[in-house]
Amino acid sequence: MATEIRVPTLGESVSEATVGTWFKKVGDAIKADEPILELETDKVTIEVPAPSAGTLSEIVAQAGETVGLGALLGQIAEGAGAAAAAPAPAEKKAEPAAAAPAAKPAAAAPQAQSSMPPAPAAAKLIAENNLSADQLDGSGKRGQVLKGDVLAAVVKGISAPAAAEPAKIQARAPAPAEDAVREERVKMTRLRQTIARRLKDAQNTAAMLTTYNEVDMSAVMSLRNRYKDIFEKKHGVKLGFMGFFTKAVTHALKELPAVNAEIDGTDIIYKNFCHVGVAVGTDKGLVVPVVRDADQMSIAEIEKEIGRLGKAARDGTLSMADMQGGTFTISNGGVYGSLMSSPILNAPQSGILGMHKIQDRPVAIGGQVVIRPMMYLALSYDHRIVDGKEAVTFLVRVKDSLEDPERLVLDL
Repeated sequence: MATEIRVPTLGESVSEATVGTWFKKVGDAIKADEPILELETDKVTIEVPAPSAGTLSEIVAQAGETVGLGALLGQIAEGAGAAAAAPAPAEKKAEPAAAAPAAKPAAAAPQAQSSMPPAPAAAKLIAENNLSADQLDGSGKRGQVLKGDVLAAVVKGISAPAAAEPAKIQARAPAPAEDAVREERVKMTRLRQTIARRLKDAQNTAAMLTTYNEVDMSAVMSLRNRYKDIFEKKHGVKLGFMGFFTKAVTHALKELPAVNAEIDGTDIIYKNFCHVGVAVGTDKGLVVPVVRDADQMSIAEIEKEIGRLGKAARDGTLSMADMQGGTFTISNGGVYGSLMSSPILNAPQSGILGMHKIQDRPVAIGGQVVIRPMMYLALSYDHRIVDGKEAVTFLVRVKDSLEDPERLVLDL
């Protein structure tokens, strides 16, 4: 009896992956839980362990193929004698033309999914969007249609295929011959393709709006300069600005829970916890690891966790657990010199805070013009769930906490 190797659950909002490297070839002996291949997602690269011991008898999904949740990757034959039995698939290989196409329709054919009704949450979304279950490719067990399948179909506009045609028609105009020879065409990485798609999906789905404010960083910078050496000596980590910003955000999220919520169909899910995503730039693209329960952590604990996650992101060792469950995101474009920007939501979250460069500017204080280190803040939010008053109030609360950082220590 063969054991199937299937795509595991990849984490929140991740519905597909690209097959990377197979560590084993057909006929190789495999130990239980031994890594046998890599899957590349838009967030991390994960290793898929062997579900059982035996011999790799078949590789269904080759390197470079895109696979969905639960898709068949390969099969493991039982026992040590399976290696001898490995040639047996030669009978199947006598009909490769039939076997290869059969694998894809099996994963995508809606007819095979009719034996399993859609999941309750999926059925609700199907009805709300006037879809039919047989239009959708189920990624659940035995082809069951899940909520994520319906959301993906809605984003792709499956009910209105004509709308998708212009995207296919758009083609790049041919370059002049003298320019063409100086161009370089490079295929987008899996991560970059998915980042591009998800950001565009967020723009198309959410009613995104951005509000701005500015914060006088004098108090935070003064506090940091006074205590940074003692802080590093005691906690073994540098005192940066992200600890202050993360703490200020968690205070504001508790006061304005809509910014920490998300939409699920016609429901609003309020999160009674603060898992703050911190955008990190890497050589492969932007990733957003999550500081879990940041509202329950001290500034020192936050700085340590951000340091750990940042190093793991740059080393390519982030786990799926590090990437899941974020309820709000902070993006710091200031480290690259950005003075002002409008960040794009990290769906399905309803808010993202953009930090920017600290720059000395003249400001009026007490009737006098003085020079202060100022930073522009930008809050992009989903107007479907967050009203303008709530968004502006949220940003003002963050500003107040940073201009009077003692409030963070006293939990005010």
